[in-house]
Amino acid sequence: MPKRTDVKSILIIGAGPIIIGQACEFDYSGAQACKALREEGYKVILVNSNPATIMTDPEMADVTYIEPITWKVVERIIAKERPDAILPTMGGQTALNCALDLHRHGVLEQYKVELIGATPEAIDKAEDRSKFKEAMTRIGLGSARSGVAHSMDEAWGVQRELGFPTIIRPSFTMGGTGGGIAYDPEQFETICKRGLEASPT
Repeated sequence: MPKRTDVKSILIIGAGPIIIGQACEFDYSGAQACKALREEGYKVILVNSNPATIMTDPEMADVTYIEPITWKVVERIIAKERPDAILPTMGGQTALNCALDLHRHGVLEQYKVELIGATPEAIDKAEDRSKFKEAMTRIGLGSARSGVAHSMDEAWGVQRELGFPTIIRPSFTMGGTGGGIAYDPEQFETICKRGLEASPT
């Protein structure tokens, strides 16, 4: 693929804090992205809330911000640095959620910043459980029996349909956060409440 000459600077959103056994792959891929983009001559702007990563080493990016990864903080960085593009796919769930928030709040359009690596529609479709299931059904792929719930009443309705054991998996969360397998009503209630709190939808 030829180098894009219309893009001069790229903002990479990191993954934030790393939990042992989870998300260190984003630090590795993010560090490799920084190296590759700089080798190609792009200015790399990095935001990551975790200073204890390889990708926040001084030589990785042209400009590094150790800041919370929220859309409002990233908007301030965009306003100051004026990147041509944002690459959120190196920062896992945290970066993808932030990119969607920037899109929803009109920040990308306001500052004329292109989202590269994945479109907002593709991220939304992959992360939203019901949209993903609909997409799989449309192309003829089977998926596990499931349902979507936004409240405990809806969750109990889905559970009655599916039976036990029930796998609970919140939308837009990383590494199983807020989810689990319930083998009885007590476990189901505990896991669902945790999942409903963890999911932004």
